Amino acid sequence: MVGKAWSHSCRMIAYGLLTMCLIVLAGAPFEAIARDEVVFAITLEPNTLDPTSAPAAAIGEVVHYNIFEGLIRIEENGNTSPMLAESWEASADGLSYTFRLRPDVRFHDGQPLEASAVKFSFERAQAPDSGNKSKARLFDNIERIDTPDARTVVLHLRHPDPHLLYRLGESPAVILHPASADQAGTQPIGTGPFRLQNWNRGHSITLSRWAGYRDADSVELRQATFRFINSFIDDSPLPPDVDVFFNLATRAVLSNRLNDRYQVLIGNSSSKGLVAINNREPPLDDIRVRRALNHAIDRAAIIQQVLQGLGTPIGSHFSPTESGYLHLADRYPFDPERARSLLSEAGFNDNLKLTLTLPPTPYALDGGQLVARQLADVGIDIELEHVNWTEWLGGAFKGNFQLTLINHVEPLDYDIYADPAYYFGYDNEEFRDLIDAHRNADNPRQRNRLLADIQRTLADDAVNAWLYAPQICTVARKGLEGLWVNYPIYVHDLAALRWR
Repeated sequence: MVGKAWSHSCRMIAYGLLTMCLIVLAGAPFEAIARDEVVFAITLEPNTLDPTSAPAAAIGEVVHYNIFEGLIRIEENGNTSPMLAESWEASADGLSYTFRLRPDVRFHDGQPLEASAVKFSFERAQAPDSGNKSKARLFDNIERIDTPDARTVVLHLRHPDPHLLYRLGESPAVILHPASADQAGTQPIGTGPFRLQNWNRGHSITLSRWAGYRDADSVELRQATFRFINSFIDDSPLPPDVDVFFNLATRAVLSNRLNDRYQVLIGNSSSKGLVAINNREPPLDDIRVRRALNHAIDRAAIIQQVLQGLGTPIGSHFSPTESGYLHLADRYPFDPERARSLLSEAGFNDNLKLTLTLPPTPYALDGGQLVARQLADVGIDIELEHVNWTEWLGGAFKGNFQLTLINHVEPLDYDIYADPAYYFGYDNEEFRDLIDAHRNADNPRQRNRLLADIQRTLADDAVNAWLYAPQICTVARKGLEGLWVNYPIYVHDLAALRWR
């Protein structure tokens, strides 16, 4: 009798629990129960899927860590850790690094990763016709590459580089398949956990999980889609089929702080927003004109109106998240009268006309209008030139511009100013000497002092009009775990994502 009563009670409890579960599930959105897909909204469509051949940050957003991998991984906190290299050693003089490759890595076609692929990829990046954006600051510094066996790579450097491991963790240093590198832009074959499934030009890129990945059991997503959406109308509803809206700091997006279906993640990045100036072209080769531009721009207003307050004013090519950062935003305070005086000294009294080239990003489209109005207030007539991303890369980025509003997302990229051929056209031998001195400095204190001198020199020469270090605003559907909040590099690690 006791047994029957206990059995009856258990059945009643189980029935009650089942009923409660069914009620809860009936009221829950399907995506909160079980999902193996994710849809991202990103602002720009990549012009290629080969991050070693073009400078657009959108390439790395899609393929880095997902299709292609490098020797080194950069973590969300900015630290470096093993990826394709399981370990490494540096010589005492900092002129050689020995990397030991993981033994269990294969390309998507089944071929094993060997040291020869690393050597091939890096020598390809060094080639005179290379479009690799890290060619000057990383690959040109590699004097020789040795591969004593299939799992060992030795890099011999021309000069020490305290940032070498970090640079090897960026997307331009991913390892390509030697047999298919020429097709990597459209048919990428890498070692990562995902493969290209479909590229619907102008709309989206879809990646699918690769069953042959070395740690395939840890990857929960079956598919990921990157849709290209670069703006929202304020207060409009978000597209219901998108799970993650990356770096869209508009009022429409931020209003979802109050939406119980989404979460708003606000973090830091290494990005630097600036009005880039062509230092080669008159009258912008006159430092008085460049300084006038800096005094004429109200950084605080741009941060508030364009970034919805999500940014920090800067005065040189460093983000506050970067080692050695020096606060120089007060070097050129907003001072229209000072701007007019400098323009008058340079021979311009309400008769200077310049073109501001704008790529198709929200920060440029909105910020360009505001910058043009601010410059008009000091007598500079601005013509706005709207271009698509391909046109910007083939025009402004090749040095064919006067002013352009752009966001540089690469960390620790101050040494781009040591290259007179870079699109700013900045040519200063003393600055190059500072870069060389920093490379060869043998203690951290000396390096930090030189980093401060580097930042002051760029600011004093008013090479560009630096505006802000933007915060990263990501809106994500609740239940999606593994997203980064802070972005030392622009990458979306799909293998780390999972629905809960």
